[in-house]
Amino acid sequence: MTDYLRPASAREAAEQVAAHPDYIILAGGTDLLVAANHKPKPPGVIDVFGLEPLVGVHHDEGDLVIGAATSYREIIASELAQKELPSLVAASREVGALQIQARGTIGGNIGTSSPVGDTLPVLLALDARIQLLSAQGGEREIPYREFCTGYRQTARKQDELIKAIRFLAQPEGSVQRWRKMGTRRAQSISKVMVSLWADLDGQTIADIRIGLGAVAATPVRANAAEAAARGQSVSDATADAVRAALVGEIHPIDDVRSTASYRLNAAGNVVRRMIAELAG
Repeated sequence: MTDYLRPASAREAAEQVAAHPDYIILAGGTDLLVAANHKPKPPGVIDVFGLEPLVGVHHDEGDLVIGAATSYREIIASELAQKELPSLVAASREVGALQIQARGTIGGNIGTSSPVGDTLPVLLALDARIQLLSAQGGEREIPYREFCTGYRQTARKQDELIKAIRFLAQPEGSVQRWRKMGTRRAQSISKVMVSLWADLDGQTIADIRIGLGAVAATPVRANAAEAAARGQSVSDATADAVRAALVGEIHPIDDVRSTASYRLNAAGNVVRRMIAELAG
């Protein structure tokens, strides 16, 4: 029988994680319960769903902070998230059905680290930082761009708990976009995801970040495409150059959901459209 632990605080949760390295951290359980159908049951679970210190959207020292156990539904309903992180709200609306949005958590999406995790390209585009907690080492932060180390692998240490996700204040006039391509219009596992953040100076792209999902073993930044856009005016020529840079730097694969060719062209076309639409 699987052991069940329910900590009363984030500190107690971290202590339990350290004491039971073979136990699974249970947030919403939407991934864990699927895995239970074809994988051996873990010896125990540490349930952090709804644990108050890990839930909610709030400001702290100039950052917008989202607790790791915050559900997609709570993100969608948050006025702060709607105002400051519209791309994350848009991605959260596309996660599964309403039942999944009610139980699934952003921290679970990060911890599972699937290359098709809907919110993960947004974290790259918004340059999010992951706040980790351990019983022995206290807290540390790591940029999300450094967090994914391989297919479903992360920089989280065995004794660490994902505590929160932190976002810098968004500059006035910055733009956020998010797009998912799937087999169906809803409740579909992604074939391609694109998240874009841009800081505009009039019609010039002063800065830009592009996060991609389902085109590699991990969510990735489109560094070459960003370089092709940065400092350029918003125009069809810039959009074409960014598309060309993007399709030259990603190497998606064929799998049961899509083909490499489709992913390559879809990602390029979506990014091109996003750049062109920055003209307003």
